[in-house]
Amino acid sequence: EGERYWDGRAWTPHVRPAPAPPPAAVDAPGLPHHETHAAPAHTAGQLHATPGVYPYAAAQPTFTQVVPKNPAIAVLASFFLPGLGTMLNGQAGRGVLILLGYCVSWMLVIVFVGILGVFGFWVWGMVDAYQGAREWNARHGIYS
Repeated sequence: EGERYWDGRAWTPHVRPAPAPPPAAVDAPGLPHHETHAAPAHTAGQLHATPGVYPYAAAQPTFTQVVPKNPAIAVLASFFLPGLGTMLNGQAGRGVLILLGYCVSWMLVIVFVGILGVFGFWVWGMVDAYQGAREWNARHGIYS
């Protein structure tokens, strides 16, 4: 008797035919005789697995390759446009904040208070870009 099928509520009357027996071994002349053992018949609910043979390959670990961030390029980008290096490091919100602060400071140059803001946001953009690139590399296992 073969295996029966389960439809989620009950066993169905449908039956899978029993597997065919393995072909008989034929001794070749001059080779030693090997006895073959018949595999036991499988019953419903048993796995059809041969010892040492696995039906599915084990999950292999996946590795993602990343390109390291170059702190010098991040600083150079922020030198020309404050906040750009931070944005290149993947911290867009912080980079936009630096850029907006820099732009607002330029508008306040008229009342002289903006000079400090322009210089402060410009330096902050470069320092943050450098540190952000180093931290990103460290998080991804890249140490330089």
